[in-house]
Amino acid sequence: MSDQDTTSKTYMITGGAGFLGINLTRFLLNRGHKVTSLDLADFDYADCKDKVRIVTGDIRNRADVDRAMEGVDIVVHTAAALPLYKAEDIYSTDLDGTRTVMESALAHNVERAIHISSTAVYGIPDHHPLLETDKLHGVGPYGEAKVKAEEVCAGFREKGMCVPIIRPKSFIGPERLGVFALLYDWAKDGKGFPMIGNGRNRYQLLDVEDLCDAIYLCATLERDKVDDVFNIGAREFKTMREDYQAVLDDAGFGKRIVGTPAGPVIWTLRFLELLNLSPLYKWVYETACEDSFVSIEKAEKILGYNPKFSNQDALIRNYRWYLEHLDDFKNASGVSHRVPWKQGILKVFKIFF
Repeated sequence: MSDQDTTSKTYMITGGAGFLGINLTRFLLNRGHKVTSLDLADFDYADCKDKVRIVTGDIRNRADVDRAMEGVDIVVHTAAALPLYKAEDIYSTDLDGTRTVMESALAHNVERAIHISSTAVYGIPDHHPLLETDKLHGVGPYGEAKVKAEEVCAGFREKGMCVPIIRPKSFIGPERLGVFALLYDWAKDGKGFPMIGNGRNRYQLLDVEDLCDAIYLCATLERDKVDDVFNIGAREFKTMREDYQAVLDDAGFGKRIVGTPAGPVIWTLRFLELLNLSPLYKWVYETACEDSFVSIEKAEKILGYNPKFSNQDALIRNYRWYLEHLDDFKNASGVSHRVPWKQGILKVFKIFF
């Protein structure tokens, strides 16, 4: 099948009710495909609820996965327990759940199963840009589980399955809140925003629409091309200070990004995390002041990946969506990407900016 093939396919998206899941669902529906969503969470999107086959279930439960897998051509495995979840839930979901999804996909003879991994598999790197061939070293339960999940996928590839693996940078866009809601909340209230360090490090992001494009390329291009591992990120990005400043500029209050001494701030955040007073976890605060970017050259050459959005484009697009939908989530909080994370004691510091 080529990228010009317009044949309608049936896609099953694990985590279909999540941030990536709903964006990919809309992307596929707009291209004439059928979609099944498998998720523990309610699929509560009025714009496409009646167009999607909804299976409420757990990827750790083989019966649930088999039920969702019926009549499916292509699986996109996006479901994951994020770093703020308990360690046991991360391992059982991100590792055991991935194995269950792949076992079911093999049993149902799906055409291909696309696994959404993470650049967290590279750990805290000592060089940039990162390449797909670099050593993997996950930090914390989430990073470790993601590395092992990729090993599971490689094992199913050896059994004859087509299992493209995508390692996306942190991706944002419509429906995305999570840690980025901190920046957007402070921006809308006319506050400056603190950086860990001076903010002169380069930290690559990714717009969810560009990620959907990459997934679709892996679903539609020739099997031999896509049965591999690909880094996916923005092509254009500047320093964190410059990119995040674009949001404050868009807010229109004349506020600035404020640098802070990285060492003392990181030690403070470690202490606050231990006390459950801060939503920021190690992967966020340990890498926020460091360069973090991957090479997308392999995806560009093999897939023809051509991202539309720069870091600044993606951040501003996400911020404007946040403003338009404030009433939808003003009383919501949690640990997923679809709700704002509780700011904890960080909200107190807001008054100083």
